[in-house]
Parts: sequence; structure tokens; C-alpha cells
Amino acid sequence: MSNARKATMKIRSANATDTARILDIYSYYVERTAISFECETPTRDEFSRRVSRTLRKYPYIVVEDSGRVEGYAYAGPLKDRAAYDRSCEVSIYLAQESRGKGYGRALYDELEKRLKAMGILNLYACIGSPIEEDEYLTNNSEQFHAHLGFVKVGEFHKCGLKFGRWYNVIWMEKTIGEHA
Repeated sequence: MSNARKATMKIRSANATDTARILDIYSYYVERTAISFECETPTRDEFSRRVSRTLRKYPYIVVEDSGRVEGYAYAGPLKDRAAYDRSCEVSIYLAQESRGKGYGRALYDELEKRLKAMGILNLYACIGSPIEEDEYLTNNSEQFHAHLGFVKVGEFHKCGLKFGRWYNVIWMEKTIGEHA
């Protein structure tokens, strides 16, 4: 990432005024890809509730460049059981025109920092995985997560049906702290 881009980039917690832009970014993934397994874009009210619910316990952050939100990342519970409290699931979405500019790494670096400060030790990413790459899904997300230190730990076969095609799901894991 260039120094000029670093100078104009800012990562901060999401707030209610970000909902429309975040939903705009997410709607692309719902409507045009199999990256999200949702088949209908949530309403703005529903999406706002999701963001608020997440922020009660976990980080939900956005990356801005020159004042415009270019992507977001958030964490949530891996499972709703006390023994999982040192683990969480993470997700990231970037505006299509913003991919390849270093925003993804910057978001995950900040998310990891915040989660580590909360005592989180394990991160998990649930990723759509093509049986064969197509116009709706490639292996880019798996490759991006591997580049950031995640390792593939599981795969579910033909568990998502979208656009009349079956897709697999993989789980990737990253350890960010010591298990004492």
C-alpha cells in the first residue's frame, strides 16, 4: 500500500450512518456472487439490526479512504456456548472497485488487534468454495485468507445451492494468541 493511500485511509468502528454504504457493498455479494449464501439482500432495517447486534460484543469496523467507506469486517460468535468464548467467526467484504488496494489486509490486521485485546485466541472464516470456479465464485477468498495466515481445517460438500448450482463451504482457522 502506498504512503499516499495510508495517509487517506482510516479504520474505525462502524456506526448507524454507515449502514446504507455497508449494505450497498454487501448487496453486490448477495445478488451477483455465491460468496454470500444469502439469496435476497436484507432490508436496511434488518441490516442495521445486524450491525447493532454485533457491536454489543464484537468489533464491526469499516475502512474509509478520502471519507468514503470502501469495505468492512466484523466478528461474531463461533457458537453460542461459553466454552467457545475465546474463538470467533470473522467476515470481510470490500467494494468491488476497492479490491487489491490493501484494504482487506488493513481491516483484518485491525480486527485481529481488537479481538486479541478481548482475549480471543482463534479466528474462523466460513468461505464459499466452488466445486469448479465459475462466474459466481472463485477461490480468491480462500487464497486471500491463506495469505493472511489462515489454514483450511474443514470442508462441507454441496451444502449451498445458489444460482442453480451447488457450492461447497470451507472453514479456515487462524490462531492469534497463546493457549495457556
